[in-house]
Amino acid sequence: MDFVTVFLKGFMTGGSLIVAIGAQNAFVLTQGVRRQYIGTIAVTCTLLDMGLIFSGITGLGVLISSNQRLLLIASAGGALFLTVYGARSLRTAMTSQQMKRSEISLQSHSGAIAVTLGLSLLNPHVYLDTVLLIGSIGGQFETPARYWFGFGAASASAVWFFMLAYGAARLSPLFSQPIAWKVLDVVIAAVMWSIAGTLWYQAWLYFQQV
Repeated sequence: MDFVTVFLKGFMTGGSLIVAIGAQNAFVLTQGVRRQYIGTIAVTCTLLDMGLIFSGITGLGVLISSNQRLLLIASAGGALFLTVYGARSLRTAMTSQQMKRSEISLQSHSGAIAVTLGLSLLNPHVYLDTVLLIGSIGGQFETPARYWFGFGAASASAVWFFMLAYGAARLSPLFSQPIAWKVLDVVIAAVMWSIAGTLWYQAWLYFQQV
C-alpha cells in the first residue's frame, strides 16, 4: 500500500479525534491565552500523544481494554484530578485579577509540564482516542505501514496543539479586562467538571465489574 496514503489516513483519523473539546485542549487554550509556556506545553502534549499512539499500535490497547481494575484506577484518578482542577479554576474566577496574575507568575516550566501530564495521563478519554481507537485502526496495517499510520496521527496532534496554543495567544488582547478572564475560568471549570462527572460514572461501572 502507498505509504503516503496510509500517512494521510492516520492524519485524518488523528485530526478527527484530537479536535474534540476536552480537559487537555482546554488547558492548552488557557495557557495559550495567557502566553505562558506555550511551546513547552504544545511539545509535551505532542510527545505524549505520539507515545500513546505508538503504544496502541504495538498492542497496549488490548492490554488496557481487558483489565477492568486498571480502567477503574484510571477513571477514578482522572475524575479526582479534574474535579480538583475545576475547583481551582472556579476559585481563580472568584478572585481579583491582581491575585490571579500573581498566582500565574508563580508557575514554572516544570509545573506546566506536571499539569499537562496530569490532564493527559489521568484522563481515560485520552487512552480511548490514542491507544484504543487509533491503535486498533493502525494495528490493522502490516509493518511498516502501521508506523506510517501512527506518524500521520501523531502529526495531526502536533499541528493541532501548536495551532491551538499559538492561535489562542493571538486572542490574549481580548482578555485585557478581568471579566474576560473570569468567564474563561468559569468555562474551564465547567468543562473539567463535566468530564469528571462522566469519569466518576465510568469508575462506578468499572467498580461493579471488579
